[in-house]
Amino acid sequence: MKADSFKILLADDDEDDCMFFKDALDELSLIASFNTVGNGEELMSFLEKNLINLPHVLFLDLNMPRKSGFECLNEIKQNEKLKQLPVIIYSTTNNPEVMDLLYTKGAHHYIRKPAQFEHLKSVIKKAISLSEQSNNLQPSIENFVIQP
Repeated sequence: MKADSFKILLADDDEDDCMFFKDALDELSLIASFNTVGNGEELMSFLEKNLINLPHVLFLDLNMPRKSGFECLNEIKQNEKLKQLPVIIYSTTNNPEVMDLLYTKGAHHYIRKPAQFEHLKSVIKKAISLSEQSNNLQPSIENFVIQP
């Protein structure tokens, strides 16, 4: 995969979190395109419209209006055209049972939204690097959570 073609999609309804994420991405100096959607319905519509040009990785918030991240993850993993899309959960929840369920449902990684900017840059960089190396395969459960 050429670095200049790497496409990142963030699904998050919190505008501040989206700006924080974009600022971190900008500081990483990655050659990538970046799009955001603000709710689950918008996410699924975006993916359906871009089937031939899907993002290389989706960062997915769980708590969104209209359709939750859980619902979107289920739809993505049950759709033949979307199920290979690497989904990285990007959420504030820290519940191990929820994390286990997300892994079982097919999420590739889990990031707990960090409060510190340097930590955010670190986890984004790790997530993108892991996504590029994984060939869209889900890692072992031991490597599910990405920490700064």
